[in-house]
Amino acid sequence: MSQKPKPLADRNFDKMVTKFANRIYGTFKGQLRLELLQEDLGALRDGAPMDVWDAGCGFGQMALWFGEQGHRITGCDISEKMLAEAQDRFAKAEIEATLIQAPAQEVAATLPPQDLVLFHAVIEWLAKPIETLEIVADRVRPSGHLSLLFFNHHGLIYRNALRGSWRLKYLLEEAWYGKGKNLTPPHPQKPEELIAWLQKHGFEIIAHTGIRVFHDYMEDEARNGSDMEELRLLERKYCREETFRDMGRYVHLLAKKRDEGAPRSAPSCSIRTFHPTIMGVSEPFAM
Repeated sequence: MSQKPKPLADRNFDKMVTKFANRIYGTFKGQLRLELLQEDLGALRDGAPMDVWDAGCGFGQMALWFGEQGHRITGCDISEKMLAEAQDRFAKAEIEATLIQAPAQEVAATLPPQDLVLFHAVIEWLAKPIETLEIVADRVRPSGHLSLLFFNHHGLIYRNALRGSWRLKYLLEEAWYGKGKNLTPPHPQKPEELIAWLQKHGFEIIAHTGIRVFHDYMEDEARNGSDMEELRLLERKYCREETFRDMGRYVHLLAKKRDEGAPRSAPSCSIRTFHPTIMGVSEPFAM
């Protein structure tokens, strides 16, 4: 069987809006992701009003979370349906935002430097991941922050190796795109490579968090027989420890852009504790 060619265009999820809303954001795994992201970004949200650009904002959850705190929001997405949902959320909350249906690469050229750029679960779906990252990261002002969340290459390999069977052949060939019944991004990223890229381009890592370092590797029987609150606490206990954090299904990096004209100082952002309610649900293959 020949491998499907990797897409030459950025992925548009207009046809999968309901699946994303219900399966990814409305489950234990989605709620855990949101909890850890908000924990990493909480100190920035609680600070002075910022210019925030959510590049690939989807339904707008994170953008709205910052908007509720009085930050100035710009969001963009190529999905018309997702952006319509985001617009509806902002309207219901009576919060102003500039929401643009366009690729981040195009929007970047129109924006002034931003205090915070959110680039969440986008890079793995792009036709040109690193080239686009460079364009997006360039919009971060000196001493500003880039929040980068990505689907982890190591987690993809490990999860599917544990499941075995027909998956092993495709792992050996690095030909996982389009295989199986679930969404598998064509360009999962390696944490160490993105960290090296960020450091080379003038960023220092402020937070490094693994999202779902255990949950996605558990078989359904083990997960369904577990206390989900205990699993949540276990995830929180190890999600920022070396080794474990780089085995998360997703990895979140919060990076501060150095101001080359200013003396080096300690990072301005610290991690705070955030405890939302979590729901327990199990799920299958790649996401």
